[in-house]
Amino acid sequence: MKLTFLGTTSTGGSCPTLYATDRGTYVIQGWKVTDPEALAQMDIPEHETCIEVPRELLKFALES
Repeated sequence: MKLTFLGTTSTGGSCPTLYATDRGTYVIQGWKVTDPEALAQMDIPEHETCIEVPRELLKFALES
């Protein structure tokens, strides 16, 4: 999979960051959700995960 950097809202590191793939999808580098209450509201299979990113990050998807 080839990643293309789209943008970041980070001011001091590399997270969160948005990438486009050559498969027509996006990869998001963000904060791992560990809140038990939030996780209990979702049905996440073992091979998947969820991350949290700020709303501002999604503007890069609209620009691509």
